[in-house]
Amino acid sequence: MSLQGPLIVVAERPATALIEALGAAGAFPIVETKWSDAPTAFIAVKPAAVVIAEPGPPASEASSRMLCLQIATANGPIVPTVALAYGNVEAAIPIALPCDAGLPIERLVARLQSAMRVRALHATVLRRIELFTAHGGTMPALPTGDALDDATVLIAGRGPLYPALSVAMGEKVKMVGALSVETAAKHLNARDIDGIVVGDGFSPRMVEAFLTVLAQDTRFREIPVAVIGEAPSEFADKLPNIDHVDGDPARLVARMVPLVRMHAFEERLKRMLKTLDADGMFDPDTGLLTRESFWRDLTKAVADASDRSQPLSIARYSFDGEIDPRAGMDGARLVTRLVRNIDFACRDEDGTILVAFTQTDLRSAHVVARRIAAVLKNTILTPHRAHDKITANVTLATLKNGDDLGSLMQRVMGSRMVAAE
Repeated sequence: MSLQGPLIVVAERPATALIEALGAAGAFPIVETKWSDAPTAFIAVKPAAVVIAEPGPPASEASSRMLCLQIATANGPIVPTVALAYGNVEAAIPIALPCDAGLPIERLVARLQSAMRVRALHATVLRRIELFTAHGGTMPALPTGDALDDATVLIAGRGPLYPALSVAMGEKVKMVGALSVETAAKHLNARDIDGIVVGDGFSPRMVEAFLTVLAQDTRFREIPVAVIGEAPSEFADKLPNIDHVDGDPARLVARMVPLVRMHAFEERLKRMLKTLDADGMFDPDTGLLTRESFWRDLTKAVADASDRSQPLSIARYSFDGEIDPRAGMDGARLVTRLVRNIDFACRDEDGTILVAFTQTDLRSAHVVARRIAAVLKNTILTPHRAHDKITANVTLATLKNGDDLGSLMQRVMGSRMVAAE
């Protein structure tokens, strides 16, 4: 990824080695500044990224706070910030993506390039939204909340540090645990994972095999990975966001959270880009069709099935009791992975999920619907019922002779016909 700037490098002492490494990677122009001048330089330069070349507290707390505010409120695409950290010395500002100062400087360059890819994606999404709106399109707005609220971190391990890691990470972000590499792989395929902690208790061979799988799959190459202890050096180039860390849970979480937030933000942008590619048909929060698009497609599907005497079935998934919004969102995103290419689905206003199985009779739909319900039951957990399974209730109906959309949906939804209007 191009590092075309401008870039700001903040340091009290000349950061010659870092400047040379950035220049060799194609960064231009590069503006050096001290902490006292950093806010002024930010306004004058309007940088594409900021690099903080020294770990530890900033030389000026006032300038640090102002720079954080400027980065967070900058117009246009995000301004990635990468900062060096070392041992128990944290990065100068908490919003920065940390990079261990004890590692080769090329690791910082790789991390910056990874963050710049997210900036480029953000710029594309903003441009596409502007063009879409200019041509009269109407679509859901890009979510503005903290992307960390959408994130999930996977902790794989079975050693003595596992409980402390789980508690420390769970206080900051939603997490799922895995006591084996096989279980971790299942979570990666079933969920949207935004960070991975490879804890203690695994042999070096198991860790290497797990990292090899991540490096070979394009879905996981940009994901933040923290390995307790020494990570094999050959993965430094393949996984730009990999770190080897000590066993301090609080320090690990503090270093990892900014990287997890960036990855979750990238996934949010990808969902929005999918929505734009489909002219606003998809909900950027869940990846399912918007309700309006679902009912429009279902109306046409019912008409086509009636004209051609083809089977069509509808499933409605509801959940026992109240589930928190995050669990409901996880369920909807799981469905996007589980439905077949010929099917389509949406999340209704009350949190239930509707799935249309095209060219599928009731018997076949029953098999598919039960598989989806089983995955939802075994995957969705809530903070209030951490050890309980969610019960996913399924109501099925198939199109009969003489049916129209109203009569079909009446059998699925009962009196809630307002959703189908």
